Amino acid sequence: MNIVVIGSGGREHAIIQKLAESPEITKIYTLPGNAGMKEAECVPVGAKDIPAIVDFAKSHDIGFAVVAPDDPLVLGCVDALEELGIPCFGPRANAAIIEGSKVFSKNLMKKYGIPTAKYEVFDSASDARAYCRTVTPPIVVKADGLALGKGVLICQTLEEADAAIGEIMEDRVFGESGRRVVIEEFLTGPEVSVLSFTDGNTVVPMISSMDHKRAGDGDTGLNTGGMGTVAPNPYYTPEVAARCMDEIFLPTIRAMNAEGRTFRGCLYFGLMITEDGPKVIEYNCRFGDPETQVVLPLLDTDLFTIMKATAAGNLADVDIRWKDAAACCVILASEGYPKKYATGYPLILPEKPKHGARIYVAGAKSADGVLVTGGGRVLGVTAVAPTLKEAVANAYDAAEDVHFENRYLRHDIGARALACKGE
Repeated sequence: MNIVVIGSGGREHAIIQKLAESPEITKIYTLPGNAGMKEAECVPVGAKDIPAIVDFAKSHDIGFAVVAPDDPLVLGCVDALEELGIPCFGPRANAAIIEGSKVFSKNLMKKYGIPTAKYEVFDSASDARAYCRTVTPPIVVKADGLALGKGVLICQTLEEADAAIGEIMEDRVFGESGRRVVIEEFLTGPEVSVLSFTDGNTVVPMISSMDHKRAGDGDTGLNTGGMGTVAPNPYYTPEVAARCMDEIFLPTIRAMNAEGRTFRGCLYFGLMITEDGPKVIEYNCRFGDPETQVVLPLLDTDLFTIMKATAAGNLADVDIRWKDAAACCVILASEGYPKKYATGYPLILPEKPKHGARIYVAGAKSADGVLVTGGGRVLGVTAVAPTLKEAVANAYDAAEDVHFENRYLRHDIGARALACKGE
């Protein structure tokens, strides 16, 4: 079968590498992909160009589509492909709104009693600023719509909150996504990412993970799309997992069904383990990046089998198994990310990475036949090992064999998780 994977980053490369293991798949196309994705044929069609994606699917005998990024999901890419009779992994637009609008998701949680931070919604900057003066900092200010994972600002003072509201609502640094804001209480506790497969009835959580959002060591610096991940997350104990299933995961799926917005695909739960129990920080309507890069290498069941069952509504019939192991992904980025950075530097990759590590290319392009850097996050190096301590050490060791000018990385990915485990 010919399949297509929509997207171009490290997450998509991880999905493609895992799908390439399936004996059912004849050929993988990726739109647009990037020059580092050797397991698929890259086609220069933008991930948000829905008409061109539809035309490509019609002309290339596509039997299945994986729509990975948030933008095309929210824009209705799955709707358009399913109208052609092509089954898809990913939610339709009316369900993708769970990520596409933070106002929608917060109101959903309030309506159905799903634990989350207290909040208020504003479409006026002056009203938002006035409300901030009635609460105690830190204050969380969120743009309503999609903002490349950067639309959440944690403000330690009222002055910072005023500036954040100005950036989002008046300067429109995130475009129309900042037409409304959510002002939210600041929660404390360990953060956990749990991706899940769901066909709208059955929910199968994947291995938990821990992202590292800040650019600098010790969780300092600006928020990024993620500088590395580890899995499993030691804070996600069996007791916490049971509460999440009963209080968050199943209630969310039921709430979406009750709203006539059945969700099929990967539903990502961003959680905070507070003193009062687990609470939802955010939902994503797709695989996380770089969480996917540590979760999928631990999957011991054919990914394509799972994706087909998710689309068909018979996920309960699939026995989904996981390796008894741990994984660590270290992101190699361009110096200056997430602000200004230079690209176009030759990228030198090992033919055979140490420790069987996987290299997932995120931001690369071809220049005169040479692979060069093409983004802020250039690639992720993932190692799998029997213990988290070994996985972290092996990922960093394997990353030493990847070279490009202005290479930047954090040196403490996994440190918090190891400290939690007493290692």
